[in-house]
Amino acid sequence: MVKNQAKLQKEAMQVLKETSRTFYIPIKLLKPTLKFTVGSAYLCMRAIDEIEDHEQLDNETKQYLLRSTSELLLGPTFDRDAYQLLISQYEPLLPEVTKRLGDWIDFCPEGIVEKVKASTSEMAGGMAKWTERNWHVKSKADLDDYTYYVAGLVGVMLSDIWQWYDGTSTDRDLAIGYGRGLQAVNILRNQDEDKERGVKFVPDGWTRNDLFAYAEGNLRLADQYIADIHTRNILLFCKIPLALAHKTLKAMESGREKMSRQEVEETVDGIIND
Repeated sequence: MVKNQAKLQKEAMQVLKETSRTFYIPIKLLKPTLKFTVGSAYLCMRAIDEIEDHEQLDNETKQYLLRSTSELLLGPTFDRDAYQLLISQYEPLLPEVTKRLGDWIDFCPEGIVEKVKASTSEMAGGMAKWTERNWHVKSKADLDDYTYYVAGLVGVMLSDIWQWYDGTSTDRDLAIGYGRGLQAVNILRNQDEDKERGVKFVPDGWTRNDLFAYAEGNLRLADQYIADIHTRNILLFCKIPLALAHKTLKAMESGREKMSRQEVEETVDGIIND
């Protein structure tokens, strides 16, 4: 039985605030239908992302959980009991956003929930594959593959939501570029931390400058992606993470680790008040 919808929506926004630095602000600015649809979709993907990133789960367990969740998401209805049984052994280790995957699916609108489930399922399968490879990227093709699964699919899912909401049509490849561009900036930011963890997202023979070029190329695709969007509320949502990615990249190119909090606030305020 679905929980009281208003209560569930309130709880979802709270979990979203606790789990997302990049997307909480733009999601909160969306109109109600979009806010709860995008919020639900983001939480579904975040639920599986937390499995992939978990520091206390071994790689075999991650693969098992991700592949099993991927299969459950392809069912005509999401089997909450089967999911709870799947994660029961690991439940004390898992965050709320992962344990409540069934709730996030429940409050996603009926007309779009199957696409959200399908994209999340594909993401989980891709994450399982890269967990098996121990996240060792050897070539640009590998990097494209990895960033497609962990971020490009976010762009695809968002485009499905825009189409469902008001017929806004966007290019799928540009949507993937939007997600990839944001992820490439994250990879640049976390390069030292990833090295310490023993994972490698930089292709063999690439310099940091090559990675900057990869990020810049995908952010150019992201700029083209938003040029096709004319619904102001959707455009506002897309512009904020993209502007922050562009400015973070510039900050890193000038030798800084990231933007200052003040720069972030000024960037967001400038877009909102434009």
